[in-house]
Amino acid sequence: MPEPETLSRRERQVMDAIYELGEATAKDIQRKLPDPPSYSAVRAVLTRLVELGKLKYREQGPRYLYSATASKHKLRQAALRKIVDTFFEGSPLNTINALLGSSASELTQSELDELEQLVAQAREKNRGA
Repeated sequence: MPEPETLSRRERQVMDAIYELGEATAKDIQRKLPDPPSYSAVRAVLTRLVELGKLKYREQGPRYLYSATASKHKLRQAALRKIVDTFFEGSPLNTINALLGSSASELTQSELDELEQLVAQAREKNRGA
């Protein structure tokens, strides 16, 4: 399966629409696209994404309903890993420092508590490893 950056701008827009809608027809996707192309152009992009293994479809009467083959969570994890490797020398700590440095004052008390909980869980995992 190709890397996400090998997708064209329009293919990425279609994937974004699919993730937002969950499952959708070509017409539904066309309505979500900025500066929407023709219906047949949308169908061509959908066909290409199916061939690339990014989308799957099921028939519902005369319509095809498209959905993503990978969960948003899986893609989010892969994208984050690539960012951490590319910009932060593969270090989660450097990544967290960069995030907190730019937005620490914007975190609520509840979010800070959740971060403390995540750190405690990570410590617990390290003890068991």
